[in-house]
Amino acid sequence: MPESGSSRLPTRVELGVWRSFLRAHARITRVLEAELIAEQRLSLAAYDVLVQLAETPSMRMRMTELADAVLLSRSGVTRLVDRLERAGLVGRERADGDGRGIVAVLTPLGAERLRSASATHLAGVAEHFGESFGPGELEAFGRTCDRLAADDVYP
Repeated sequence: MPESGSSRLPTRVELGVWRSFLRAHARITRVLEAELIAEQRLSLAAYDVLVQLAETPSMRMRMTELADAVLLSRSGVTRLVDRLERAGLVGRERADGDGRGIVAVLTPLGAERLRSASATHLAGVAEHFGESFGPGELEAFGRTCDRLAADDVYP
């Protein structure tokens, strides 16, 4: 892998595949979001926040960790959690041992809403993503994505 700041430019093939990857990501994301909004009146980002909270043993996360997990800015996750809190899906509490820290907490209503929305979202992932791969392709794509996402590759 080239060092950060390398002067090497992408080849035509690399650039073409990169653009194809971006278009595919954008298309699938738009379709999944449209389905969630139409069937569940829940954005993909809101669904992701609920999933991140549900996947923790305590159903809670510090707001800074949540922002990193859902790939939103801190201000973006704050505004989203504000909306989810008004809807009763998420609560906020002070972090234990830290008077300044705030944690987002999944409410029982939020957990129920997530269960309902998961049926829509997971069916969409299977249809719009999973069914696009032939035998062996999905595993290879997964290994490539894991390599690209590894912290030791791009610190």
